[in-house]
Amino acid sequence: MLAESKRQGRGDPVFLVISTYDVYGRGPATPRRETDAPAPCSPYAASKLAGEVAALEAWRRTGLRTVIARPCPHTGPGQHPRYVVPRFVRMLLDAKRLGAPAVKVGDLEPVREFLDVRDVVDAYARLLVQGTAGEIYNVARGEGTSFRDLFFGLADLIGVHVIPETDPKQMRPGAPPILVADPAKLRAATGWTPRYSLPDTLRQVVDAQAH
Repeated sequence: MLAESKRQGRGDPVFLVISTYDVYGRGPATPRRETDAPAPCSPYAASKLAGEVAALEAWRRTGLRTVIARPCPHTGPGQHPRYVVPRFVRMLLDAKRLGAPAVKVGDLEPVREFLDVRDVVDAYARLLVQGTAGEIYNVARGEGTSFRDLFFGLADLIGVHVIPETDPKQMRPGAPPILVADPAKLRAATGWTPRYSLPDTLRQVVDAQAH
């Protein structure tokens, strides 16, 4: 609809495409840049990359100003427990309540980035105003955290000591061992920088579920 409106000369909208930094897939441990070739390792990432291609095609064909954001994982109070941070919080709170000595988890070795959802929304708002049409921007911190450190950091916040036991059903074969993105392009274009530290965000997620 936006592309059709632009084609017919009705206004000059901006189309912000929310993709994912998962499109980079497996690669070097150094922060990934927007110029790196994508190599998605999951149907989800592949579908996001396809969305990018379709949106950029519409931009070239119709002139619809299209900006692509590739955010890293983000969280905050109220996020659904199917996502990793609130899922860890839920299982750790349950373990504390029940006195369970162990919990079932997937692979804790991968390294990912985690942002506060408020910082991500701020980046989106800035890109709508200051992003360049046809360009791709990482929305990331540039610093990785292993799922293991995330798990035990949350356990410390909750005040529970449990053993993580690997559950083969929760494993994701083929997932990149390390995925960190370089936010320099976004910062240069918009002046964006994260305002919330990861420990502060995790504490707020814990508090929201604990009360």
